[in-house]
Amino acid sequence: MNKNILTIMRKEFARFFRDPRMVFTALILPGLMIYAVYTFIGIALADKFMPQVDHVPLLYAVNAPNAIDDIAAAPLEIHNITTDEVEGIRSKLTAKDADLLLIFPTNFDAAIAAYQSGNSMAAGDALPNVELYYNSTNPDSMSAYQTWVYLLDEYKARLTPLFDINREIAGDLATTEDVMAFSIASMLPFLIVMMIFSGCMSLAPESIAGMKERGTIATILVTPIKRSELAVGKILSLGTLAFLCGLSSCIGVFLALPKMMNIGMDPDSALNMNLYAPTDYVLLVLIVLSTILVLVAAVSIVSAFAKTVKEANTSVMPIMLLVMAVGVSSMFGGTTTDTAQYLIPLYNSVQAMSGIFKFEINVTNLVVTVISNLVYAGICGVALTRLFTSEKVIFSR
Repeated sequence: MNKNILTIMRKEFARFFRDPRMVFTALILPGLMIYAVYTFIGIALADKFMPQVDHVPLLYAVNAPNAIDDIAAAPLEIHNITTDEVEGIRSKLTAKDADLLLIFPTNFDAAIAAYQSGNSMAAGDALPNVELYYNSTNPDSMSAYQTWVYLLDEYKARLTPLFDINREIAGDLATTEDVMAFSIASMLPFLIVMMIFSGCMSLAPESIAGMKERGTIATILVTPIKRSELAVGKILSLGTLAFLCGLSSCIGVFLALPKMMNIGMDPDSALNMNLYAPTDYVLLVLIVLSTILVLVAAVSIVSAFAKTVKEANTSVMPIMLLVMAVGVSSMFGGTTTDTAQYLIPLYNSVQAMSGIFKFEINVTNLVVTVISNLVYAGICGVALTRLFTSEKVIFSR
């Protein structure tokens, strides 16, 4: 190979491998982030589509047949109720306080016994109908419903079709408002965190790394200003600008989302953002503001280490992947009620927003989210102050 080419290659390799930040950012970090993101998505998918091991389905049955254990292939805890209690259990399903209601016909055992003894049904007789009621906006209820549809189908296959499931009835007891809220909560938290992060990403690298690249940082630091004041001022100003950028995008999404999702839908079941009260939007703004401060501070810290705006934008990409992965978590499963999980930055904001959109507001968890975000933003502010006092970091060009 040409000697000049080899020399150029050797110098390029030396430039790359002698820069620890470049090696970590370009060589190591992408693989780590992809592993973390896909692992997180895999866990989230498993939580949504696999039965929860620690959850015992709350099942109710009317006219439970003797063959119920044969259908389930294992003994289950099923609460037998009378027909007078059906409406109460339906209300529990709507309120997500129960998982499944099974209503068997009174002649179910007799029909099975007659078929097994060789006596066929009379011509024109309707097959026995098993009714299953559930709530599609409750993941546990949906899982129980899907499980029992599968079990009943398997039982039918052993008997040949001897009964129907939910013939001419709608088993989903979720209200129209709950279905709308569930759809909104699945999408909007992801869109909101991505929009506010886009605002942070477009502003912070230019403001922090741009100062270093242009050499204006030295001019600022010789003025009578404390490094802590510079860090706080940067975070608050960038946070305000990022909020305004995100607010513009959010308004556009709120206005466009119903029009996009209501194409061809019945007006009575069409998506409507008027579901939410002004207090819901106030709580949402509090969550968004505290989240922006954390994101701006984190992006500012990464940008402070970068020598140029281009390097800062590259270094921030792993954070964007993390934001995307956490934002997608709103599409999987329900809203967590574990207060400890609301101490996890960004994830707590996504869960809090999801709870607001689903009408599952928990004041304690919301307060923990806002306070913890402010604490994390303060910690990042202290870290940024330390970086501004380090000549090795600030004057690295």
